[in-house]
Amino acid sequence: MAKTRIAVIDDWQNAAREMADWSGLQSRAELVFFQRHYPEGAEDAAVRDLKDFDIILILRERSRFSDALIARLPRLKMMSLTGSRAPNVDQDACTKRGIVCTMTSGGHSPAPAAEMALALLLAAARQIPAGDAAMRAGRFQEGIRPGINLEGRTLGIVGLGRIGAYMARYGKALGMRVIAWSQNLTDEKAKEAGAERVDKERLFSESDAVTVHLVLGPRSRGLIGAADFARMKKGAIFVNTSRGPIVDEAALIQALKARAIAGAALDVFDAEPLPADHPFRTLDNVLATPHIGYVGEDLYRTFFQDAAATIGAWLEEKESGKAQPT
Repeated sequence: MAKTRIAVIDDWQNAAREMADWSGLQSRAELVFFQRHYPEGAEDAAVRDLKDFDIILILRERSRFSDALIARLPRLKMMSLTGSRAPNVDQDACTKRGIVCTMTSGGHSPAPAAEMALALLLAAARQIPAGDAAMRAGRFQEGIRPGINLEGRTLGIVGLGRIGAYMARYGKALGMRVIAWSQNLTDEKAKEAGAERVDKERLFSESDAVTVHLVLGPRSRGLIGAADFARMKKGAIFVNTSRGPIVDEAALIQALKARAIAGAALDVFDAEPLPADHPFRTLDNVLATPHIGYVGEDLYRTFFQDAAATIGAWLEEKESGKAQPT
């Protein structure tokens, strides 16, 4: 019988090996790590690299597995999905082919993503990247715009779920007025989080900083656009650590080029990895990071340890003849 082969993909930071004890799996299967991901349009590359694997472990939403791609992976018997949702995988296509899909624990903390949003806000407000660049270039304060204090200013939160509620706490700790809006937000829920519910127009017009914390879906895709940026204060900062497509990217670029707002601090983009020639890489009023909001050692350990344990349990059931037929 051929040895089971497991592919761990999407490992951009080459960190997965260190984040779990893989020895139990390596004793009964061949384990291969891939730094690359397979976005939409890379189906041929995915087939070339993954067609001889029985199990594929994917990291969050980096790779896309459509019905057409899954049909071209004849050995695939299990997909191990990390996080609490996987819109990038056609799970119905897996089910109809008898491919098992498992999720890692959904109980991870929202703190890493919220802390990233706070870090980006503080860095943008106080011109920290520009200051660091000046020091490395042998300068001191020359060429750096003065930063702004956040105390006494208004923080607008788009989406007051678990991460947004953390941001409300952080804003309050900084002495900010916190306002919030989302399509389903109630006065009661906003009050519980320490925020004031306002309509979308007021949020964008009154905020000194706007931070986005929504799940990407049909209702939120393209939700923030040119009209919203036009309402923002000229000195306002826009922060997005949620998902790129929630924002009309072209409208944001136009607002930044026109200096209609002070700047944007972004951890997420329409296309990831961000293309080398993208304007966000060169605009001087953009602070950009490579979607590392949830990328922390603690969360990685949760994801990969849970995945390793789940795969190991499935292999044990399969070897004992208890696993469901595939």
